[in-house]
Amino acid sequence: MAMTPGERILSLPLVLLLTGIFSIAMFVPALHALVQQDHTIARSFFYSGLLGLALVMVVGLAMSGQVRRDASDLQNLLSLFLTYTLLPFFLALPFYEGVQTTSFLNAYVEMVSSLTTTGATLFSEPGRLTGSLHLWRGMVGWLGGLLVWISAAAVLAPLHLGGFEVTARAEPGQDAQRLDRFRRASSARRIAQFTAHLFPVYTGLTAAIWMLLLIAGDRPLVAIMHAMSTMATSGITPLVGVPEAQSGVAGEGIIFLFMLFGLSRLTFSSDTTTTSETGLWGDPEFRIGIALVLGVPVLLFLRHWVAAFDVDEIENFREAVSALWGGMFTVLSFLSTTGFESVAWEQARGWSGLGTPGLILMGLSVVGGGVATTAGGVKLLRVYALYLSGRREMEKLVHPSSISGAGQASRRIRREGAFIAWIFFMLFAVSLALITVIFAGLGIDFESATVLAIASLSTTGPLTQIAGEVPISLMELSAAAKFVFCGAMALGRLETLAIIALFNPSLWRY
Repeated sequence: MAMTPGERILSLPLVLLLTGIFSIAMFVPALHALVQQDHTIARSFFYSGLLGLALVMVVGLAMSGQVRRDASDLQNLLSLFLTYTLLPFFLALPFYEGVQTTSFLNAYVEMVSSLTTTGATLFSEPGRLTGSLHLWRGMVGWLGGLLVWISAAAVLAPLHLGGFEVTARAEPGQDAQRLDRFRRASSARRIAQFTAHLFPVYTGLTAAIWMLLLIAGDRPLVAIMHAMSTMATSGITPLVGVPEAQSGVAGEGIIFLFMLFGLSRLTFSSDTTTTSETGLWGDPEFRIGIALVLGVPVLLFLRHWVAAFDVDEIENFREAVSALWGGMFTVLSFLSTTGFESVAWEQARGWSGLGTPGLILMGLSVVGGGVATTAGGVKLLRVYALYLSGRREMEKLVHPSSISGAGQASRRIRREGAFIAWIFFMLFAVSLALITVIFAGLGIDFESATVLAIASLSTTGPLTQIAGEVPISLMELSAAAKFVFCGAMALGRLETLAIIALFNPSLWRY
């Protein structure tokens, strides 16, 4: 039976389809540059988009005559790995031609950072990039966030990776189809179905943030960039920082509300339910995230009266509220691995008496957001599994013969789920130590090496500018350090367990 045009397109490798999508996306900054009368940048994006589409068509026609079986989940995982490592070479082409005053390696690092939603930039000087180039950075990050949403459900979930291994019955990286009563849909059909389901939600939420930020007073380019960065948790901005936005505290309130989507998948989908309780508040990830967002700023707030200032100082109520808000916004921002800094963060730091609370921000980034969201880090579900296991062990110290209840799902998370979560945590710690040592071996001081390793593995790029005593200039890193940084960002986005799953022999059998 002959395949329809749609089925032929879906039968192509995932990395080839993504190349076509990003090629079409290049026409948007090309049109923006044309409107701004910047013809050089317009031509670079337009010709690169045509080149990408021509390449996809040629490769697609060459593969159309072959009888191909449906791509396996492991092959799609390999496509994701190639997407995060090889596709940025193509994405960097118009960016490199548009900047004209940088090396291709710097453009590649910038695109890897954007695609993995890390958001670390080499071009932090105001005015170095035009609006069209900033728009391309934001679009790459936004599409990278959408890719995370879709691939989590269509690629990682069937393989029990990306946090799904905590609640799954099969081993991480293994297909549990033998446990299913019915045969699953093909991987191409699953990707198409989840794209059709999640793309309108993702786009609609982004449009809502954009309109609200416009109403709050932001310029159109700033509003759309911050809207895309909020949904993708990339932290990409055309400004030096969010405090420079004209929307002020009102804009931060809008961003704060939508950053909550990075704490739990259940804020927009029901495909990662982990307990028998229904509703968002029944999700342990969301509860832990809210507890951190409220608890950490309160502790910083209370520290003011413990050790920070003289007892005779007359307090300002408005300054106190501003400091508390600055702490809440920044904590949620780094917990969701977005990395936006509040306009009141300086007041929060001064109020708490902490000169550079970078260790707190790095700890929040390591914890990360929810499973199958655009947030990086260890993930809240794994933290919850370790918490359940630890609490049960403490109960057994008091009552050694006690029998735990809470249902089969909770027992699964507390036992096998906690074991796998601990393995992942150890792999994350080993990866962090190894990358830190490599950075240090390349001549970077220990503090900067640690910040770079955490920023890349947790996909929280703004840590490089905020966490240390002095901002880290990524532009001044050696070529070897930049490649290590790119590899660490790809590792942080795919996670160590997924990289290990790529060594499965069944992937290379055919």
